Amino acid sequence: MSAAVMPRHARHGAGLMGGIYLPRTADALAFAMSTYGIPLLVLATTNSAALTGAAFALEWIPRLAAFGCAGSVVDRRGASVVFHLASLGRALVLAAGAVLLYLHPSGTVASVTVMALAATTGVLTEFSYIAAETAGAAAGRRAGARAHRVQAVLLGIDQTATLTGPALAGLLLLTGPPQMLAAITALSLLAALLALRTPPSPVAPARLPKKQTNASLATGWRTIRSLPALGWLVTGLTVSNLATGLFQAAGPVIVVQHFGQSATAVGLVWSAAAGATLLAVTICRFAIDRLGLWPVGAACASLASLACLAAAQAPDYRSYLVLVALLMAGEGGMTVVLRTLRSRLIPPEKFGSTLSVTILILLLPFPVAGMLTALTPPEALGHVITACAALQALGLFCAFARLRTDPALHT
Repeated sequence: MSAAVMPRHARHGAGLMGGIYLPRTADALAFAMSTYGIPLLVLATTNSAALTGAAFALEWIPRLAAFGCAGSVVDRRGASVVFHLASLGRALVLAAGAVLLYLHPSGTVASVTVMALAATTGVLTEFSYIAAETAGAAAGRRAGARAHRVQAVLLGIDQTATLTGPALAGLLLLTGPPQMLAAITALSLLAALLALRTPPSPVAPARLPKKQTNASLATGWRTIRSLPALGWLVTGLTVSNLATGLFQAAGPVIVVQHFGQSATAVGLVWSAAAGATLLAVTICRFAIDRLGLWPVGAACASLASLACLAAAQAPDYRSYLVLVALLMAGEGGMTVVLRTLRSRLIPPEKFGSTLSVTILILLLPFPVAGMLTALTPPEALGHVITACAALQALGLFCAFARLRTDPALHT
C-alpha cells in the first residue's frame, strides 16, 4: 500500500514506530545498561569498594549539573538533533573505553578509564534522556486524543528497559568488560542513527538570559515552599532517596563481595526491583481512586521503611533481592502519590519551573550516597545502611504524620 492511500492513523503509527518508539527503545536500553553496568564495571576492574562508590557519585554529579542546561539546549537545537549527538557521543566514548580496557585490562589506565566513563556517560545520558522525553511529549501532542496511548507505550519501553538492562549488563560483564561496553556502544550508535528519523520538535527563537533561567528556578522553589503538602512529601522522599541511593551505590559491593554472587546477580536485583515497581505503580493507580492519596502513600511509606530496615540486615542474597524489590515497590507507590499531588497543586503557569526544582531536590541524595559508599570501609557498610534506613523511616513518618490532616491529600 502506498503512502498516498495508507490510512492516516496507519501512517501516524508507522511514524511513531520508526521516529519515536525504536530510538527510545535503543536509548532506554543503553541508559539502563550504562547506569547499572558502569559501577559493576568499576568493581570488576578495580576490585575497590571505594572507587565503586566514587563512580556512582561521578555518574550522578555531572547529571545534576547537566540537568539545568540540557533542557535549554534541547529547546534551542531541537530534540532530534540533541538526541542524535548525545547518543553518538556516548557511542564514541564507550567505544574508546572498550579499546582501552582491551589493551589495558587492569592497572592505572584501566582505573582512570572506568572512572572517566562514569562521568562522561552520565552527562551524555542525561542529554539523550531529556531529548527523548521532549520528542515523546511532542509526539503525544501530535497524537491529539491518542496522546495517552503514546505515553503508555513510552512508559512501557522505559520499564522494559529497566527490567532487562541491569541483568543484561551483568551477564555481558561475565564475558569481559570490553564486550559489555561494545554492546552498549552498539545500542547507543543504533539510537543515534534512528534519531535521524525523529520528527523535529519546536525550537526556541533565542536563548533565555541566565538571569531569566535563575528566576525560573527561584519561582519553582518559592512554589514548593508555598505548598506545604508538596514540600513535606518532597522532603520525605528526599530523605528516603538517600537510603535507596545507598543500596544502588553499594549494591555491587554487597552482592559480589559480601554475598559472593556474580555481576549478573547484581543486575537481577534491579531487574526484580523494576518489576516490583511496575506492579506497585499499577496497583496504586487503582488504589488511589478507591482509598485516596494519604492511605496509599502511608502504606507505601510503611512498606518502604520496613523493607529498607530488613534489607540492611539481610542474611543472604535471596532475601536481599526480595527486600530491595519491596523497598523499590514502596518507593514507586510514593512516586505515584507525588505525581498526582503535583498535578493537583502546582499552578499550570509555574509547573515547568516547579517540576525542575522538585526533580533536582529528589536527585541530590544519589551522589551523596555514592560518596558515602566511597568513604565507608566495606565491612562497615551494613551499619551505614542501617543508619540511613532508620533516617528514612523517621523522615517518612514525620512527612506522612504531618500530611495526615492536610486537605490536599484528602480531596
